[in-house]
Amino acid sequence: MISAKSGRHERPGAIVMRNRRLWKLVCTLLMRLRAIRRRRSALLAVGAVLILMLATVLFVFGRGRPSAATAEARPPQLEVAPVAAATSYHDPVMVRGTAIGATTVSVGDRSAPVAANGTFELALPHGPLDTTLVATSKAGVQATAPLKAGVTLPRIRAVHVTAYAWAYDPMREAVLDLARTGRIDTVQLDIKDEDGMVGYDSQVALARESGAATAIYDAPAALKQLHDMGVRVVGRLVAFRDPTLAAWAWHNGHPDWVIQNPGGQPYSSGYGAIAFTNFASPEIRSYNRDLAVEAGHLGFDGVMYDYIRRPDGNLAVMRFPGLSESPSDSVANFLRDIEAPIHEAGAALGAAVFGIAATRPDEIAQDIPSMARYVDFLAPMLYPSHWHAGEYDVANPNSQPYDIIFRSLQDFRSRTEGTAAQVIPWLQDFSLGVSYGDAEVRAQIDATYAAGDNGFFLWSPTVSYHGGALTPS
Repeated sequence: MISAKSGRHERPGAIVMRNRRLWKLVCTLLMRLRAIRRRRSALLAVGAVLILMLATVLFVFGRGRPSAATAEARPPQLEVAPVAAATSYHDPVMVRGTAIGATTVSVGDRSAPVAANGTFELALPHGPLDTTLVATSKAGVQATAPLKAGVTLPRIRAVHVTAYAWAYDPMREAVLDLARTGRIDTVQLDIKDEDGMVGYDSQVALARESGAATAIYDAPAALKQLHDMGVRVVGRLVAFRDPTLAAWAWHNGHPDWVIQNPGGQPYSSGYGAIAFTNFASPEIRSYNRDLAVEAGHLGFDGVMYDYIRRPDGNLAVMRFPGLSESPSDSVANFLRDIEAPIHEAGAALGAAVFGIAATRPDEIAQDIPSMARYVDFLAPMLYPSHWHAGEYDVANPNSQPYDIIFRSLQDFRSRTEGTAAQVIPWLQDFSLGVSYGDAEVRAQIDATYAAGDNGFFLWSPTVSYHGGALTPS
């Protein structure tokens, strides 16, 4: 073979060797190229693995540490401290706690800001509370917690005072002396009396229109004087025995405001020819509610309804226009309907009831268990002179004041069990059949304490009390 380069002839063996070297070079180049490709693939694989690992780390880290948007979407962490019971419906209730992640807390239309450390204080106007506290974040996300707080009334050791007695200096000073010496801590001062007269210049429209409003005493001045002495004031409001309003209603086109006889005339009783208003009338109910709400706003610590009943006597000869339930249910439901407005006005709610109501509720439409569900206290009139011989196995109640008070109070406590109502009895400080002095009054007070009750109202129609029966505190 002739070489193209030299023109000389080459041996076949040389040609084979040269071709082998060329083939080896080509193979070497191909192997290097393949190795380069493998390294690139490996690098690409390693890079992909690294990218995948980085994405995983970022995902896990992102879940462990949420973004601001995620944090804002979470509800606040709300904790409420126990709320102490108030001692008056006039006193505000302070709610405290923490609301991590919230900007405000609220109850109804009342709200307060949350501090940077999550703490808050929210003042509410009065108890009792049975509501919901709401914590709201900047993004509007909310958390809620139940909120409950009661009102625990302090001890009541009171005497009855009429509007005229308060306006008469000697009688008022005698009562104030009992307070100054610590023998009483509460005065029961009449708002509306048995004649239907309101003792102060009430601004309730129907009281003014019917002529019931008077200026016998200055209510704001009386309340300030007593409160400055640390004395509480319970206003007595005679409800459905109201000859002033009954007569006015009958003669001014409102006969349905008056209890009637079967002939459609005013029901006549031992209290007068036209003495009882109709407790089923919405207008009569509103009138007695409005007077109590006004009293609460004036500053009375409590309102106690008296004559919150039907007239005693034969129910068959009485007509109550508009009555759609039993008289007992109607009276209890009146208390149900006025409970919230009176509490919101700042006053406790009480009712004076007959002693016999514990065992004979239908005689005067006073169902004690039903009424007790809606009041802060019941004041049973347990005057020993008013019991018949043998009641509660007491042979002569008027001569055994301790025994009749102790046993009848046990019955009332049983009838009110399961409710929040306190039992604060009316005790007798007058003589009727048996002469009563310090010893007889003191016996009733001792029986009250022995029965487990911590307070009382003393009744004297002449507003004259036996101070020697009262122990100074």
